[in-house]
Amino acid sequence: MGRDRFESFCNETGHKLKVKRNPVITTDSRGTTHFDNHLLDLELTAVNQAWVSDITYYRIKEDVYYLTFIMDLFSRRIVGHKASKRLLTSLTTLPALKMAISTRKNIDLEGLILHSDGGGQYYATELLNMTRKKKIINSMAKSVYENPHAERINGTIKNEYLSGYQPLNFDQLTKLLTKAVKMYNMHRPHNSLNKLNPNAFEISMAA
Repeated sequence: MGRDRFESFCNETGHKLKVKRNPVITTDSRGTTHFDNHLLDLELTAVNQAWVSDITYYRIKEDVYYLTFIMDLFSRRIVGHKASKRLLTSLTTLPALKMAISTRKNIDLEGLILHSDGGGQYYATELLNMTRKKKIINSMAKSVYENPHAERINGTIKNEYLSGYQPLNFDQLTKLLTKAVKMYNMHRPHNSLNKLNPNAFEISMAA
C-alpha cells in the first residue's frame, strides 16, 4: 500500500491522529497598536544600530519557563537574556533590556532600534519608559517572518545548547542559560561574520 492510499485508509477508518497544537503562548498582542517595522531597508554598518528580541518557552518535565533574548543584529552577539517563571514584563523584557544596556556600558544608544514581535511585554509602560529614557526606537514585526534572527536564536540556544545541558529545574536553567549565551557569544563562528564568533567579530570591528 502506497503512502497516499495509506493516508486515505486512515482517514476512512478513523485511525488518523489529531495534530496536537502547542499550548504554550508567549505573545499576546490583543488590543495594541503596533510600532512600525524600522528594520525595513535598514543597512547595518555597525553594532548598536539594531537589537532584535523575542520570548520563547522552555519546558522541564511538566513545568514551563520562559526565555527572553536580545541580540545585536550586526554582530549576532546576545547582549541581554533572562529566564523567568512568568511572562510579566518585569521578569522578561525589562531585565533583559537592562542587561543589554549594561552590556554596552556607557555607550550612547540614541537612535538604536529595538525590534520585536507584537507581544505585550514589548509595549508595556515600564519598558517604554526605559526606551524613551535611552532614546531607543521601538520597532515591531507584523509576523514571525519579519523577526527571523530573533526566532533563530531561540532555537539555537534551546536546541543546540540547553537540550544538551539538560537543566532539571529553574535554578539550573538560569545558570545554564548564562553558560549557553557565553558559549554562543565566544565560541560559535558565523559565516556572515567572516567565520568569527560574535565577541571576536566585535573586537575585530573595533580594531
